[in-house]
Amino acid sequence: MGDKPMAKVALDRKQLHAHLPRHVEGRIISIRLQHLPDYYQLDATRAGSGTPFLIEKRNERPGQQGSKGNCSFMELKLYNTLTREKQVFTPIDPDNVRMYVCGPTVYDYAHIGNARPIIVFDVLFRLLRHIYGADHVTYARNITDVDDKINARAKEEGVPISDVTARTTKQFHEDIAALGVLPPTVEPTATGHIAEMIEMIKMLIANGHAYEADGHVLFNTPSMKDYGQLSRRSLDEMIAGARVDVASYKKDETDFVLWKPSDAGTPGWDSPWGRGRPGWHIECSAMSWKHLGEVFDIHGGGIDLAFPHHENEIAQSRCAFGHKVMANVWMHNGFLQVEGRKMSKSEGNFITINELLQKWPGEVLRFNMLRTHYRQPIDWTEKSVQESWDILAGWYAKASPSGAGPNFTGEVLEALLDDMNTPKAIAALHQMDDASRAANLAALGFSGDLTDPRAGDVDEAGIEAAIAARLEAFKAKDFAEADRIRDELTAQGIQLRDSKNSETGERVTTWELKR
Repeated sequence: MGDKPMAKVALDRKQLHAHLPRHVEGRIISIRLQHLPDYYQLDATRAGSGTPFLIEKRNERPGQQGSKGNCSFMELKLYNTLTREKQVFTPIDPDNVRMYVCGPTVYDYAHIGNARPIIVFDVLFRLLRHIYGADHVTYARNITDVDDKINARAKEEGVPISDVTARTTKQFHEDIAALGVLPPTVEPTATGHIAEMIEMIKMLIANGHAYEADGHVLFNTPSMKDYGQLSRRSLDEMIAGARVDVASYKKDETDFVLWKPSDAGTPGWDSPWGRGRPGWHIECSAMSWKHLGEVFDIHGGGIDLAFPHHENEIAQSRCAFGHKVMANVWMHNGFLQVEGRKMSKSEGNFITINELLQKWPGEVLRFNMLRTHYRQPIDWTEKSVQESWDILAGWYAKASPSGAGPNFTGEVLEALLDDMNTPKAIAALHQMDDASRAANLAALGFSGDLTDPRAGDVDEAGIEAAIAARLEAFKAKDFAEADRIRDELTAQGIQLRDSKNSETGERVTTWELKR
């Protein structure tokens, strides 16, 4: 479809600065400007050194492709748990879009359920960088390195607590790197922010929202009139969901701990309330305040954290600083099951990321996670992981993302802008030409590496030689020899996959170890 007639208008850079994020530099986009009627096409390809932007009025809606074929309308919509609505995302400051995601408590290997928010918000991080520019997004994901579970593990192993946290943090970083996850902009640790936690607790006491009792400091939930706005639970549900400790020193049974005393054998820090350690919830409030400010754009995590953890983060931060919100958008990924059952050690289906990486390439695990919309429950099955391997192997045989310039385009970008609809984005990938698919896969965090982690003792050179001989047999129409080679490899536990090169039409064969 050709472009319809356009009315041209020239506006200088200063007039447009407040309306345009930096991602428009060097691009042509369609945009709705609040101070102008209708829709306009913006030519920012000459946006340097004071050159005016060229604005052309469009008679068609954004997203419709004109003859130039590169018009897009980057309006990001995200589902906000706080409002229960999908909303257009408007950052507080387009030059510094800020996101916080709750990270792991480092006492053991992270399980596959822990991987879901790590992957989901990595994709959002990449998308925000695409929209606003890599230098204009700050992503903070914390490490909880002070917790009673860590203390118990160190005591069980008879090692210092620092040994447990250092080892487990290293394991976590190695595992998620294999999943194609970018490092966050900042990764604060709880132990590195004790001073900020103490400062916040002082504010809460001064503001009448916290009190000291029996060596503890507690947040008084009735002091906050709209406590519970995120989870929207009744008082009875909140008591049950929080597994509230019964304690005589509490003013209200829903009050929660901000600071608790430590004995000689437990980690502790000096404070106005004696030697002690922080409660879990105050940690994230303090770390997000330190690195993102009193109010920021997006807070993410698993749906299991919505109550009590995120609810209590909101209470602490709002009551300390006096704002209506802590973060403008709250995002939560859904639960994960394994083979149709809740994952638990008692069920025998508790799986760590590290265990899966010993059987599957990290890219396969990443892709399998993204095949389900982040807000929906996911059933993690062996069958679905194998399907993910097969899809990626087929795509990589045609064009690997390893050599592609990463770029979100077309219907993939449209799907991601609609509340991170990765299943729809994957459906669009199936319909793309090989080069476009490779570029979008690279933007999604895929490198093209499907190395089988079980293949360490396999004679890869011998397998490749056998595959080459089989391909020559096909060219010579010696099908009996081709079948013989296939059967010989099959007997060795090698499974072959045949496809065609989309450009040359020639047969392409890949292999993997049978499962």
